[in-house]
Amino acid sequence: MSGFVTKPEPVQVPGLVHLHTGKVRDLYRAANGDLVMVASDRTSAFDWVLPNEIPDKGRILTQLSLWWFERIADLVPNHVVSTELPAGAPADWKGRTLICRSLEMVPVECVARGYLTGSGLVEYRDSRTVCGIALPDGLEDGSELPAPIYTPALKAEVGEHDENVPYEETARRLGAELAATLRQTTLAVYARARDIARDRGIILADTKFEFGLLDGELIIGDEVLTPDSSRFWPADEWQPGQVQPSFDKQIIRNWLASPESGWDRTGEEPPPALPAEIVERTRAKYIEAYERLTGTSWA
Repeated sequence: MSGFVTKPEPVQVPGLVHLHTGKVRDLYRAANGDLVMVASDRTSAFDWVLPNEIPDKGRILTQLSLWWFERIADLVPNHVVSTELPAGAPADWKGRTLICRSLEMVPVECVARGYLTGSGLVEYRDSRTVCGIALPDGLEDGSELPAPIYTPALKAEVGEHDENVPYEETARRLGAELAATLRQTTLAVYARARDIARDRGIILADTKFEFGLLDGELIIGDEVLTPDSSRFWPADEWQPGQVQPSFDKQIIRNWLASPESGWDRTGEEPPPALPAEIVERTRAKYIEAYERLTGTSWA
């Protein structure tokens, strides 16, 4: 089983129609057709949306995405129209809300990997490939790849795993031209972000993007290059052959997987609430990622 431990009731705002409550974001439609995305402080692990929130998380993700959108604007346009609060919206939406153009979303999650880890490592150990892409022998957990690779996945509903697919499958589903543009754009954005992060002492191991179409133009949407959509590692602690420390919710995953949590991941019971210490340590990691990347204080 998986899903929400407790699914929240959507906030009702005059003039906005609630469309969807996701793992992190709530989506509304404005009267003019624009979409209103609100990043909550919810967090998920092992396909469960947990009962605890991580204070400021939604604002950190939103502000970091905006920072990155500026730095990749010459590579691909983004969906943001405004950061102004809609009339009648609650004050808590400030800093976590984006008014966006409505896109025809491409049903593929576009993943770029520059380092071997996660699901890619599992496949590599079995077949020396990642999503069917052959890689040399001798790589370990955390090894830098000879060159970044594009490994698309079919997007899944909440509670299900995205399905890694060969590039050729996306070409069959989307057409050769769009599939090639997605691959080229994903790798270009990854390369730009990797270099920017590296200059700030952070390794961008991998990341995922979502794209949509508007009048035939490819637009990047959702969040970009945040700790929720990327693996960031401190460069001065990087050492292949071991699990790398990271700027994300790995603290939460580690606690849930530990005997201390008392939770059986293979059972049907939802995960327990997180201890206050785990919540605060996770919040501190998100803030550290924001501050190291942007060079500005979160406070």
